[in-house]
Amino acid sequence: MWKDPIIEEIHKIRDEHAARFNYDLEAIYQDLKRSEQESGRETVTFAPKRVQELLVHASREQQ
Repeated sequence: MWKDPIIEEIHKIRDEHAARFNYDLEAIYQDLKRSEQESGRETVTFAPKRVQELLVHASREQQ
């Protein structure tokens, strides 16, 4: 199977980043949030979608 070298590089970088935090998801998340804050870039946070809203939307698509 053909492997995309760019995707392979992304996987390697992500794995190295996760390994720095012993694969602790909370620590990884906190590091990403810290980087986001330090970048100075504007970020957008969307309101979470409720499960019920998703179910209604999905049922409408099936009709």
